[in-house]
Amino acid sequence: MSHAPGLYAVILAAGQSTRMGTDKALLPWPPAASGAAPAGQTFLSAAIQALDLFSDKVIVVVGKNEDNLAPLVYANGASLVRNPDPDRGQFSSLQVGLREVLNEGRDSAMVTLVDRPPANTSTLQTLCSAFTDAASDIWAVVPEFNGKHGHPYLVAREMIEAFLKAAPTANARDIEHQNLQHVAYVAVDDPLVTLNVDTPEEYAALSK
Repeated sequence: MSHAPGLYAVILAAGQSTRMGTDKALLPWPPAASGAAPAGQTFLSAAIQALDLFSDKVIVVVGKNEDNLAPLVYANGASLVRNPDPDRGQFSSLQVGLREVLNEGRDSAMVTLVDRPPANTSTLQTLCSAFTDAASDIWAVVPEFNGKHGHPYLVAREMIEAFLKAAPTANARDIEHQNLQHVAYVAVDDPLVTLNVDTPEEYAALSK
């Protein structure tokens, strides 16, 4: 039995980007110094456009930055949902996004973070194919590069419900590890799936 197609994408973008000093969602991608960034392209717009190719709808979870991100979200054809208390942490934003997926009648989602470059198109295709073809006892498909697990990952209803039953202060990785028998790790040749960009130094390094 395979997972039904028609998943939604969820981008977690409610963080305050404290270490970066500016909202990571609005950072140019690719970095402007590389000379390759289209006018107005950002981490958030690039993520929306990448995931839109493989999902029926892209939902962006925002927080106190709603006013700054909303124009970009809507200009790129995505929808927006607000985490009313983003100070509870990233997992609470995940719950807000996944609850919206279920509220809209969908049973599966592709989840990523806004503080990273979007994965390659071929990587997203590989992950979606693995998810579609997965056995019914597989609740999640997670990319793996050089032994490290990353984003975006895909979750079926069973894993969504496991996330939603946990406390808002929980950790997605912990829930995943509690259900390892239901997780498929897919090796990909794409370092972007494990790349986090939290500081100005890490962002500057991307253009080198």
